[in-house]
Amino acid sequence: MYTCKTHIQKEGRMVNNSKKVQVKLMKGLLDLIVLQFLSSKPMHGYQIITKIRKTFGVYFGPSTIYPLLNALEKNGYVESEWNMNNERPRKVYKLTSEGHKLLNFTEDSLNFICRKIGATGLPKNGLEGKTALRPFLKKIEEPKTLI
Repeated sequence: MYTCKTHIQKEGRMVNNSKKVQVKLMKGLLDLIVLQFLSSKPMHGYQIITKIRKTFGVYFGPSTIYPLLNALEKNGYVESEWNMNNERPRKVYKLTSEGHKLLNFTEDSLNFICRKIGATGLPKNGLEGKTALRPFLKKIEEPKTLI
């Protein structure tokens, strides 16, 4: 009985640790995730926050997303304009050509790292070029249901 309880406790910690690792990886890839979202259509900050939560089941709030968007804008990777058509004004962000270049470079870099560490589950066809991780990043576009 004790072994079973210990196993369950270890399993619980493993699940908890897995979630922590996923969140940590997402924090490191948050620029890539935001750029990928913006590559499909312009969005305001709250849309990005909501899409991250629906897609990954993780909440990154305004104190994380808006400084990231401001930094991306300051560096010329996104640009914004105020949309006054709604009840309240919203600042809408869209990817610039430099942002597309950064997205492609980041995808290539992530692809390079995955190949170097021998990541499993990736196609074996070399994954060269700017479309290297497109099939995997497409999953970002597909919302997951929260449990």
